[in-house]
Amino acid sequence: MSLPQTPTTQLKEQLLKTHLGNSLYQVPTPSIILDLSKIKTNCNRMIEAAERLNLLWRPHIKSHKTQELTRLQVGENKTTPVLLVVSTILEAENITPLLKEYQSQGRDINVLFSFPLFPSAVPRLAKFTTNLGPKSLTLMIDDPAQLQAIESLAKTPNAHPPLVFIKIDGGYRRAGVIPNTSKCSELIDAVLASEKQGNCILHGLYIHAGYSYGHREDWAALKTLADEFTTLAAVAEEVRSKTCPGHPLVLSVGATPTATTIQHPHFFSNESEEIDPTTKELQDLFVKWKTEDGYQLEVHAGAYTTLDLQQLATHARDSTLMKADDIAISILAEVASIYPNRSQNSKADEILINAGCLSLGREPMADKGKIPGQDYTGWGIVMPWGPAQQNPIPGPNFPTVHEGWQVGRISQEHGILVWHQQQGKNSTEKEEIPLKYGDRVRIWPNHSCIAGACFDYYLVVDSSLKGREDKVIDVWPRWRGW
Repeated sequence: MSLPQTPTTQLKEQLLKTHLGNSLYQVPTPSIILDLSKIKTNCNRMIEAAERLNLLWRPHIKSHKTQELTRLQVGENKTTPVLLVVSTILEAENITPLLKEYQSQGRDINVLFSFPLFPSAVPRLAKFTTNLGPKSLTLMIDDPAQLQAIESLAKTPNAHPPLVFIKIDGGYRRAGVIPNTSKCSELIDAVLASEKQGNCILHGLYIHAGYSYGHREDWAALKTLADEFTTLAAVAEEVRSKTCPGHPLVLSVGATPTATTIQHPHFFSNESEEIDPTTKELQDLFVKWKTEDGYQLEVHAGAYTTLDLQQLATHARDSTLMKADDIAISILAEVASIYPNRSQNSKADEILINAGCLSLGREPMADKGKIPGQDYTGWGIVMPWGPAQQNPIPGPNFPTVHEGWQVGRISQEHGILVWHQQQGKNSTEKEEIPLKYGDRVRIWPNHSCIAGACFDYYLVVDSSLKGREDKVIDVWPRWRGW
């Protein structure tokens, strides 16, 4: 018996008829492109690292909002649970058929709605638990008032009491309760009281190190990962001082820079050579927290699947594990006009492309350089492809060293390519790569999550298919809305 087609399935069939087998020189512009080979590598690295360190793995699906990429994030090992993070209820609703498929295979499933709970979300989230059963839903709590909505959900007919993460603010100041404060103690007491009433289950503590996007040195995010775990362990001690949970508390940490540092080679080396001190500290703490304290340790991340220029700038890993060629997302755009000698700083041309903030996002790179204005602060870099095949690739000194065609200014639909030449070089050392009207270019965006927001679907290519690298092999519809 075949399942009824969903609107997403129907859309995919229509898109495949239009785009499958076409080259990137035939599809409309602007389009958003994913490289399947690179995505698989990025996903497999995270799954393998988490499994080898015996950590729970909870990928975030907000960056891409597709069923296809979610499959790659959770892998095919049927003995591991499927733990996901979503930012919108729509994501949870659209991933439900896939979760039921995994349930039928015997895999435990759980979805964390990562926005602190608000009242209007209750009916849809209650329906989600009705569809998927007990312990299928985890909610984020950072204010005692939110427990009113928790109680309302738990008392909805046929719904199931949700699991709860207490959201801890580790310094990002976006959401979460600040540890070692009276508000934090009040929240812990309120959640424990709600659990006693049968309205929820305290699952654990959650922290998001968004500030790790500001790192600029190799493996610096590893220390932030240790700080995240240590912060949560201290709050967990306060929880345990008030009660003895009948289940292990989960300490969930992450952001792509910190989470991906569990790929550090010293975690998996048996050599007796000197080990990175932070890695050794974490190895010892992992053992203590898991064996002596009985905690379950979890990492979460989302943008790692595609990476982007912001991730490249963090240097969360060294160049053996993260380089420009690992970026799996690009925006395909078209040269619409050329403005000779218009650059403010030189006699270089400026070029108009049909990709502005609605295609690339309006999030600039934070300037963390020692010399203000020296580091890359644009809205995208032209990748070496097609007519721009020789455009310089961001290297190990990015974002301080950045050359070639970049998106220097944006409007809603307009992007302006400017030629950047590193200070100290004269015009004879580096010439502009010529582009002409109608040329197609692919842009590496700053932030993959935002770059995808206005697109209905991804065009998928595979750079491992030699001679067919530019052929569309699949189309992945995105879920849009809340």
